[in-house]
Amino acid sequence: MKIKSHILVFTMARIAVVTNYRMVYPFLPVFARGLGVEPGALAMALSIRSFLGVFGPFLATVADTHNRKTGILLGMGLFAAGSGMVGIWPSFWPFIFGTSLVLLGNVVFVPSLNAYLGDHVPFERRGRVMAFVELSWSLAFIIGIPIVRFLIESYSWVTPFFLLSGVGLFFFILMLYLLPSVSISKSDGNNLVGNLKRILTSWQAISGLLVGVLVTSSNETINLVFGLWIENQFGINFAALAAASIVIGISELGGEILTGVWLDRVGKRRMIWIFLGINSLAALLLPSTGGTLGWAMAGLGLFYITFEIVLVSTLTMMSEVMPVSRATTLAATVAGFSLGRMLGNLIAPGLFGIGFWASCLAAILFNLLAAMMLTRVRVEG
Repeated sequence: MKIKSHILVFTMARIAVVTNYRMVYPFLPVFARGLGVEPGALAMALSIRSFLGVFGPFLATVADTHNRKTGILLGMGLFAAGSGMVGIWPSFWPFIFGTSLVLLGNVVFVPSLNAYLGDHVPFERRGRVMAFVELSWSLAFIIGIPIVRFLIESYSWVTPFFLLSGVGLFFFILMLYLLPSVSISKSDGNNLVGNLKRILTSWQAISGLLVGVLVTSSNETINLVFGLWIENQFGINFAALAAASIVIGISELGGEILTGVWLDRVGKRRMIWIFLGINSLAALLLPSTGGTLGWAMAGLGLFYITFEIVLVSTLTMMSEVMPVSRATTLAATVAGFSLGRMLGNLIAPGLFGIGFWASCLAAILFNLLAAMMLTRVRVEG
């Protein structure tokens, strides 16, 4: 019963963290006006935030070298501090620094809590649990973002940051008292360098990390340009763009629910292979759906729901690839997701300049390479 209450607390805390992370995108023009800068300048500055995700393993290793609770509290503390900084000093560089602290909090909090779950939930049942916690990603979009919009419209653009900082502090105190402090066994290799070396010298771990890099690269080559594709096909149609946003949110939620239902039954590697194939099929069909808005939305929905299933399945698989350095491995996996998004962002505009079909073909190629890397990963279940 205790682990069930912990899972619920983790999920609610993650909704708050992810809401802060995701709200920057839809409200970018609002934040830019509040800061007195151009949206383009703010978007460029936020690339600093994305780059910092690569350093997650260096902080999250504290959950391996000390204990899971320390990593969880560090992540939540960084989130609360970053949110509060923006609220107290609502100017350009504090905004960038504060939102960067939120990202760092996320890349420490998520691997630490997943490592905690890996310690307490058997691998054959872990897929359902991790998929439940991952509901926070879509629920932040469905529940958190409308709350943020209400706060901005009713009060000011800084109000959500104050609220989220308070929520972060609440969960910090709650988990401080709720979670047990279980010490990690000490050894000569259980340190930052040792844990990273253990991962980087394991071909199985490297192959798993490359799966994460490649599947997120695949997604981002389409994710970055689908709005432009919709505009090219249907004109500057805000209703179409709004429909696409709703489709993405529902697809993410559906993917997380389906993963929870199927992942432990089907098996982690088999699940990834199956849905890499379906995701590739969706990418193959997308260019031919542009003539009809309904078919275009259906194609995007299939693409995003299958990607979400692959992503959660990969994260669950990586929780068992190297149990002795579980938190560091999961942090490296999340860092790999960030690298994949950066790679996709770099190549997507050039591919779209050739044609949307080129973006979709690149996504299929990335998926194929991910499937090849997956053959080198061995986990039971």
